[in-house]
Amino acid sequence: MLFVLAIVSFSVYNQVSAMVKNNAEKQIKQTAIEANGRMETLYKQVDTLSSQLVTNETVQQQLLSMVNGNSLNFSEKQTLARIIGNYQVYSDGIQSFELYSVDGNRIYPFDDTQLSDRIDLKWIEQADSYKGKAVWAGKDPLNGSYSLAIRRVSLMDRWYTKGGYLVTRIYNSYFQVNDIDQGDEHREFMMLLDQSLTPITSNYKGSLKGVLEAGKQSVKIDGTDYMVVKERSELTGWTLVILMPMSRLFEGVSAVRASILLSGGIGWVIFLISSLFLSHFITRPIHKLTSTMKNAKLDKLKQSPKMFSSVEIIELNNTYNQMAENMNHLIQEVYEKELLRSRTELKALQAQINPHFLYNTLNALYWSLEERGVEDLAELVVVMSNLFRYTIGNSREGEWVRIRDELEHIERYLQLMKMRLGDRLMWEVSVDPRHLDCRIPKLIIQPLVENAIVHGIENKTQQGMIAIKTIEAETSGYIRVVVTDNGKGIDQQTLDQINQEVKHDGVSSFKGKGIALSNVNKRLHLYYEKFDLPDLRVESTPGVGTRVTIEIPAKGGS
Repeated sequence: MLFVLAIVSFSVYNQVSAMVKNNAEKQIKQTAIEANGRMETLYKQVDTLSSQLVTNETVQQQLLSMVNGNSLNFSEKQTLARIIGNYQVYSDGIQSFELYSVDGNRIYPFDDTQLSDRIDLKWIEQADSYKGKAVWAGKDPLNGSYSLAIRRVSLMDRWYTKGGYLVTRIYNSYFQVNDIDQGDEHREFMMLLDQSLTPITSNYKGSLKGVLEAGKQSVKIDGTDYMVVKERSELTGWTLVILMPMSRLFEGVSAVRASILLSGGIGWVIFLISSLFLSHFITRPIHKLTSTMKNAKLDKLKQSPKMFSSVEIIELNNTYNQMAENMNHLIQEVYEKELLRSRTELKALQAQINPHFLYNTLNALYWSLEERGVEDLAELVVVMSNLFRYTIGNSREGEWVRIRDELEHIERYLQLMKMRLGDRLMWEVSVDPRHLDCRIPKLIIQPLVENAIVHGIENKTQQGMIAIKTIEAETSGYIRVVVTDNGKGIDQQTLDQINQEVKHDGVSSFKGKGIALSNVNKRLHLYYEKFDLPDLRVESTPGVGTRVTIEIPAKGGS
């Protein structure tokens, strides 16, 4: 029996060791693919913005004018600077755009820098050969904290002939890799290299000599063996490199060896005792079922295989398997429900507020065009574009913004409403400068302003005023946000109904007033679930106006 157990243990050990290593290698390669995919998303965002800029109608017309021998006047330069600035703020990764003429003279920023002094000639030639496709040149020779990308501007109204060049300067920190620190022995390194294998970002401080040799799948660093995994971007030609210590690939092998030895010893002892005291027909199925029960984990119960024995043992085995199946199903169901409950609720509330806001905005656009004519179409579309861009959000920013950003969004919304309401709409913003950088959930103040316009100012023939202000709350460390209007107000019965439904997360039946308010109140409690926040409060006097108040932690946003 010892001889048999030794052979089986050796065979199982080798097979499990190989399986652990193969699975670890696959996992590392999959990690590299996923990390490179995240980088591709960042590349494409920069590439898309630069592509939109060079195809902008105003940029195209001004470059075409320069190709025809004209020079830009002061007004055209200001227009060009404003357009480039608008595109630049759409991405956190872009430090600046630089526009050059077909002769290599810098058009923006306005100085005498030459393109050939700014970037190596080979990248300019490559940009010409790509005919409008971006060329990722790598680190900025003037400042190693930035990287450069260049693309040729093709004039669409002149058969896509060359009209100039656009150089995009990108923060290297935009592509920052995670600085994973797991101790000197198990430290994982990750680096992003440009086409010349110069590091863009890296958490590896040593020399790269010998590390990146072609075809090399492992390397020794400071006496530790590392596995080398590379993923190259087809868009930029840049390479993401991950160095994983070999010791992490074999973390489970020693445990497997100990388990096999322990299992072999126990198996020999059980066999000996069973051979002496129990019949083989009875003990074997009982041992299998018992072993399966002992090896059951908290997150999943393993089923016992079918067996041939007495009717009682077979029934016991079938009962256990049914119980294990039911428990596994219940465990998985409870886990998934608890994990998704909060996320689903937050996303559902966010999805509810967006269509509500877009509907009112599009309604304003319709009435403005009806009243003013198509001459204002371009201005309205620009304002709406900024509104929708903020509402849809940036994947990198998530669902938290600063009060400063929310107020800018509200300002754009009020400007749009003013196109419709004219002099009937006035507003005043009074915010403590210390509160501007406080982080809050996106679209938490704007619905309050929207309610004030729709239910307060729109129904008023005289001039309406909306006031937005922040003050220190009575509770230390909290900020109070107050939105006030001088509309027609709300009678006491309706006001009590709205406050009651907001408190209990209801939906008001009074012309939809409570939808946005209940949404805001519920989202506040979900986002700040660790804080004991008071409910949103509505106060109103008929014929005087309405005031809505919320309180948020000054340092609670994350």
